This record gives sequence, C-alpha cells and structure tokens, in this order.
Amino acid sequence: MSETNETDQPAVLTERRDRILVITLNRPDAMNAINGDLSNGLWNAVQDLDDDPGLTAGVVTGAGRGFCSGMDLKAFTRGEDIGPMLKFVRNGAQKPLICAIEGFALAGGLELALSCDLLVAAKGAKLGIPEVGVGLLAAGAGLFRLPSRVGYGKAMEMAITADPITAEEAADHGLVARLTEPGQALQEALALAERVARNAPLAVAASKQVIRATPGSTEEELWAIQRPLQEKVFASDDAREGPRAFAEKRPPEWSGT
Repeated sequence: MSETNETDQPAVLTERRDRILVITLNRPDAMNAINGDLSNGLWNAVQDLDDDPGLTAGVVTGAGRGFCSGMDLKAFTRGEDIGPMLKFVRNGAQKPLICAIEGFALAGGLELALSCDLLVAAKGAKLGIPEVGVGLLAAGAGLFRLPSRVGYGKAMEMAITADPITAEEAADHGLVARLTEPGQALQEALALAERVARNAPLAVAASKQVIRATPGSTEEELWAIQRPLQEKVFASDDAREGPRAFAEKRPPEWSGT
C-alpha cells in the first residue's frame, strides 16, 4: 500500500521506465519536507528497486518547485516516525541512485541527495545544510559526507555559516555531476540512468559498492570488500551473457542474475 500525505495523494510516487525506477517525492505544497509518510514511501521504493532484478538504477526527484526542504518540523514536533528515512540515509541503496535537483535541496533534503550516487542539478538551485541557523545539527550524515564531496574548507563553511551554495558552485566542487538549465534536471538524470542501465546490473551494483567504500578504507580493506562482489558477478548469468552477446555482435539481454 502506498504511503499517503495529508491530501490523500501518495507521499512518494514510483514509475518504472524499462530498467529504471523513477521515485518522486510528492509533497509539493510542503516543499517535499520529510514526514512519516514520505519517509516510509521512500524506503519502500528503494527496497523495490533493490529487490527487483529487472531494475538497474533509480532516479530520485521532487514534485513542484524544489527537490526537498528537509525535515517537516511540524511532523517532527508531532513525533512522526522518520526511522525509515534515517535507514535510507545511513544505508542508501544497493543499486545506483541518481538525484535530480530543481530549486533547492536543503538540510535533510541535501543529506537525502548525498545518499544518492550522482547528483544532477538545475542552474540556480540552492544546496545547503542550514540547521545551525535554527539551533539544530545536520545529523543525517551531511557533516561527514560533504568534506569528501566538496572539500574540507567548503564543507566547513556550509556547516557553520548555514549559507547554501548554488548548483553552479556545487558543480565546480564536484558535488554535482551534471548541470542543466532550469526544468531539465529530471530529463538529464533519466538520460544518465539510461546510460547506466545499458550495462550489466550486478556489475553496476558491485562497482558502486566498491567506489562507495573507498573513503577511509585502505587498499587491503578494499581488496577484501571487492573479493565477494567479484565472485558473485563472475558467477552470474550476465557474466556469460555479456561475452556471448559481444561475440554474436548483438546487444546483451541482461537478467540481473
């Protein structure tokens, strides 16, 4: 059953496009602020993505004029359960997630975006962690993920001034992978996801996991992380299908198994 918001519309929408799952945060009147329904809806959508061998990647976007404004403070004071969102921010997805940002990704909204693997943002969009300005802490991993994405100095500036940066500046620092004109972020994110989905799903997911593990890991630790992933990929049906399709000069038909 879909989680619904206060207008009886699903708080999170999903749409399957071939091997891509589009996940839309759907509380536009509340600037897609995170409440219990959105938290549960996003977590369920990510589980659907990971559990379906017919899906290779996901795209996360927001309905309305922005991506996500962070925590719904009214829902927070009501004690709504956002545990599933915290699980997502902590664990992410096994498969690649591409975040399409229009307008803004602020506070928990940026931390949600940082849980994705690639960010596509429209020019002029604002990205920031302004929690200190309202007496709170960016406790959804933003404080320790931003330094590796934008550098120590810029991360510190964002954290203690509460000032956002533009998508253009985020692209200059490497946080945003692709920059688009306003209104084009989702289209570009889908194009990127479609390029990812041409490849073998298990190999794509394993490659993501190794790359994500690199910060703070030694090379010896990374060899240990890679070994079981490599064994799973090399023993898969897709590992046989890829070379066979290449030899037969045809597109591969991936099964994700």
